Amino acid sequence: MFSWLGTDDRRRKDPEVFQTVSEGLKKLYKTKLLPLEEHYKFHEFHSPALEDADFDNKPMVLLVGQYSTGKTTFIRYLLEQDFPGMRIGPEPTTDSFIAVMQGDVEGVVPGNALVVDPKKPFRKLNAFGNAFLNRFVCAQLPNPVLESISVIDTPGILSGEKQRISRGYDFAAVLEWFAERVDRIILLFDAHKLDISDEFSEVIKALKNHEDKMRVVLNKADQIETQQLMRVYGALMWSLGKIVNTPEVIRVYIGSFWSHPLLIPDNRKLFEAEEQDLFRDIQSLPRNAALRKLNDLIKRARLAKVHAYIISSLKKEMPSVFGKDNKKKELINNLGDIYARIEREHQISPGDFPNLRKMQDQLQAQDFSKFQPLKSKLLETVEDMLANDIAQLMVLVRQEESQRPTQMVKGGAFEGTLHGPFGHGYGEGAGEGIDDAEWVVARDKPMYDEIFYTLSPVDGKITGANAKKEMVRSKLPNTVLGKIWKLADIDKDGMLDDEEFALANHLIKVKLEGHELPNELPSHLLPPSKRKVTE
Repeated sequence: MFSWLGTDDRRRKDPEVFQTVSEGLKKLYKTKLLPLEEHYKFHEFHSPALEDADFDNKPMVLLVGQYSTGKTTFIRYLLEQDFPGMRIGPEPTTDSFIAVMQGDVEGVVPGNALVVDPKKPFRKLNAFGNAFLNRFVCAQLPNPVLESISVIDTPGILSGEKQRISRGYDFAAVLEWFAERVDRIILLFDAHKLDISDEFSEVIKALKNHEDKMRVVLNKADQIETQQLMRVYGALMWSLGKIVNTPEVIRVYIGSFWSHPLLIPDNRKLFEAEEQDLFRDIQSLPRNAALRKLNDLIKRARLAKVHAYIISSLKKEMPSVFGKDNKKKELINNLGDIYARIEREHQISPGDFPNLRKMQDQLQAQDFSKFQPLKSKLLETVEDMLANDIAQLMVLVRQEESQRPTQMVKGGAFEGTLHGPFGHGYGEGAGEGIDDAEWVVARDKPMYDEIFYTLSPVDGKITGANAKKEMVRSKLPNTVLGKIWKLADIDKDGMLDDEEFALANHLIKVKLEGHELPNELPSHLLPPSKRKVTE
């Protein structure tokens, strides 16, 4: 009897069962979070409702920067081919948002057609009106890079009030919409013009709450000398520190991202290392896409909860008949106090609350009498989702990652340095002598032999204790010397002969020159007399 009484409790305790992360995210959003958002008009204040395409789309990279910082050239460099609608020049050339995506045939899809395509994640951009849609296109082309990611090119940011007004749409709001949905935001700066205009400053502030997605590229760095580059880098970090209010320093990649010769090649090795780091970061996006979408859903759920508390508090304070307008003004002016009360009553972090000034502006146009009172069941459902269902999805994310082959961005510039002598670090450090017929260690072996014979070898070998006395003179940590010992003691007898000792000293030299040690000894470093043993 009354068995139905326990059904709801049982359902709350047992998390949902999902087959895939994407399916789970869609179902959780539609059944648990969306009802709360709709009940408290979340979409009118913060962000439009999510659609299936938002959960299914490939990882996206958003490029933002002032005009002529090399945004379009950067995309051209990654793809290693032109894309439809591409225009490059020193003047402000890209005047549109261009979504560069995979397609079987090259072509351009205009914005108005793009926002009615249910397979593309852009339908909610319809809210920004024709002024924006006339400046939004999708460039489609077959390219191996675009099989894994999509790239969003943006208009160059200008300075001055006039340019901002003449756009005809809220530029910062559009960028904020994209920032919520992309996996990586790359801010490009030109090493020659670091000034951050008013509009750029406003844009960076609009990207607040997405600092974890942001990376900075200091482009065209080959056009200035090393000493100037140090000053420019310092000035950039100082400027960013004033705008991006985070204790962590945003990662800055220095380089020249185009296919022309370096003007000043002094920092070539630095540029190569920075490029590889940036490429690795971009290549990791497909692998981490599901985790990013899960993280964004959690952030959205926390904001929706806080929004529900704010709207229901305002509803509760409103009089039922007289004095509504005066009370509305009073509540908007005292919104900071309402924030503080909600924070205390519900133990909510201050960082979860929406921007106070922006919220006050938005509330001016709202009819408070149409707000809904607090509905505990909706909030409990979202709490249950965060406490139980999300934990199950986290396990599923890890399972999907382990079952799939390594997902990485391939093709274009990502392939250029993978194989052959132009790979990063090829022929350097432990790779030195990789193509030589002679054993590379033999060059310095006479010097190492002199030391070897002072260490009292017995039957042509020295003990570990005697080898240690010499090796610690390098002042390298024991952990590093222990790794060198394992690599050099090829026959694993706990002693070193003259070739093994020479190899150990060569590896010490490699480490002291600032290179990383290999996890396994490369075949070209094997001493000639040991090659038959290992084969």
